Amino acid sequence: MALLEIENLVIRYGKALALDGVSLTVEAGELVGVLGPNGAGKSTLLKAIARAVPAEGRLDFEGASLLPFRPDQVVGLGVSHCPEGRRLFPELSVLKNLMLGAYLRADTAGIGLDLERMYRLFPILGARAGQIAGTLSGGEQQMVALARALMARPKLLLLDEPSTGLAHKIKQQIFDVIQEIKRGGVTVLLVEQDAASTLRVTDRVYVLEHGRVAMDGAARELTQNQRVQKLYLGLD
Repeated sequence: MALLEIENLVIRYGKALALDGVSLTVEAGELVGVLGPNGAGKSTLLKAIARAVPAEGRLDFEGASLLPFRPDQVVGLGVSHCPEGRRLFPELSVLKNLMLGAYLRADTAGIGLDLERMYRLFPILGARAGQIAGTLSGGEQQMVALARALMARPKLLLLDEPSTGLAHKIKQQIFDVIQEIKRGGVTVLLVEQDAASTLRVTDRVYVLEHGRVAMDGAARELTQNQRVQKLYLGLD
């Protein structure tokens, strides 16, 4: 049994189909990527898993359907969503943003240990703990968003475009951290526009086009796929 199993997932925005029968699986311990052009339904997929949008089809986590649950209940089950655009509370400090990620938890000692772990994973956040989040650089804000999602101690982390708008050096740092998160035992489903970096760090990849899975496979194999090279890697 896979950690996440999706079968014939359908999402509608009014009369428009955003996802049209998407099926995929994510095994425990995997780092799985989702690639595709703008409008392909990548972010909608993560929102559906997080129960932020209504969905039809089968959407199972640890063998049980997520469809009956609210977003906050899904977090309690072990699914944490780091959305596109970071969605921080810009008027609050870095520390308060991180603590909001643990709002469903009551294990004070465990929260303290996880906070220290976030500061080891992102050393700059420890130095900026009292700083107002809205005054941080884009890369630092992305680190806060990632750390906040991890403070829920998820089994499955949903990452939506974490490298968008970042300088190359910071972008590579973010991808390195994502690999470290996986090595720490968290399963990751990563939506990205940066195909080259995604194929470099992931185990498997799904490619969405027009709300459907156009292809999928091991990242190493898809890197050699001529269509992927031409459309997503800019190679002829």
